[in-house]
Amino acid sequence: MSDSELLVRLLGGEQKAYRELVARYQGAMRAVAYAIVGSRHADEVVQDAWLAVVRSLSGFQERSSLKTWLLTITANTAKTRLKHNRREVLLDDLPAPHGTVGDERFSGDGHWLLAPHAWHQDSPEALLTEGELRECLEHTLASLSELQSSVLVLRERQGLELEAICNLLDISLSNARVLLHRARLKVFATLEHFEETGQC
Repeated sequence: MSDSELLVRLLGGEQKAYRELVARYQGAMRAVAYAIVGSRHADEVVQDAWLAVVRSLSGFQERSSLKTWLLTITANTAKTRLKHNRREVLLDDLPAPHGTVGDERFSGDGHWLLAPHAWHQDSPEALLTEGELRECLEHTLASLSELQSSVLVLRERQGLELEAICNLLDISLSNARVLLHRARLKVFATLEHFEETGQC
């Protein structure tokens, strides 16, 4: 179902449509909040953002997509919360658990130029279904800085363009590219280590 169809149902007050909206965009909203206020306040920000969405839905003028509108409300809510908390967003670049893989291993779009030497016939998609690898990747994602994690999630899981991510998180395009690149390197290093050793 498209966002415009969902919007009609939302404006009609259909409760199921609200549940669908939350299921569709909760993760992206949390990623934005997490990047701005950190894990400690992200859930509260998302909750406040949902309240603002419900209050403002009738005034949504469709000048942007529904997703962009929701994420902008979340970003603004998070920034307001940040001002109240007088808390600074940390840009710490935490080390990867297994070091990093050199840039020369990847093409400009983030794919392997040369796959790891011990890569099995299993596809990465098949490997991701394994519980151990999933846990290992989640551990790696948790070890990323808040901004790295958020940029990676918004780009790879939510499919947002870098320009949109920059607008939501108030970061420069070059900073977003660096954060995304470093996050990808750490995820790739984890995948390579897991493939070579079978351990996290």
